[in-house]
Amino acid sequence: MLKKGTINKLFAFGFAGLMLVSCKQEENHRGWQYMPDMYDGPALEAYSPTDLFSDSTSARTPVKGTIPRGFMSYPDFGADAAGYDSAKAYLQMPSSIVASEETMAEAKELYTIFCGHCHGDKGMGQGVLVKNEKFLGVPNYADRDINFGTIFHVITYGKGVMGSHASQVTPEERWKIALYVMQLRDELTAPAEEEEAPAEETTESL
Repeated sequence: MLKKGTINKLFAFGFAGLMLVSCKQEENHRGWQYMPDMYDGPALEAYSPTDLFSDSTSARTPVKGTIPRGFMSYPDFGADAAGYDSAKAYLQMPSSIVASEETMAEAKELYTIFCGHCHGDKGMGQGVLVKNEKFLGVPNYADRDINFGTIFHVITYGKGVMGSHASQVTPEERWKIALYVMQLRDELTAPAEEEEAPAEETTESL
């Protein structure tokens, strides 16, 4: 009958041997797998032919009637000039978006991240990319007849050299950016305050 120490040694040698044979020097070899199906899925190249589906297309189309997460239906205002004009005339700021201190702080942060590098911190069209001549022709907000509707429309669809930001900024965030853009515009177009104080006449008695 084998002694307890001998059994332990045999077990240790067996375990060590198992570990050795489960490892290989091949770069892509994972060794022994307990559940291979969990490791090696049927990876497919997008739009490449496959025998898995009857239409031989690996990229599957969404179920009819489904929409992407966070998608906002925007059918009344197209991406063309007519849609822009309609948005300017009819698209209104939702009542749920209020220009509170917290909202404006978030709006400023969003503007800084997504807009400031082109439009500048003050909305004068002198962002860092413009100053470095990466983009030219970025307008000064003071020179544009804009409102909440046009700002939302441009963020959604883009205009000129500016591309659409719909995939980066949610509809609610677009409205908040519109609030901040209009605040910058108001600051740029506000009449300069007269700072000249009336001269005080002083007389000295002799």
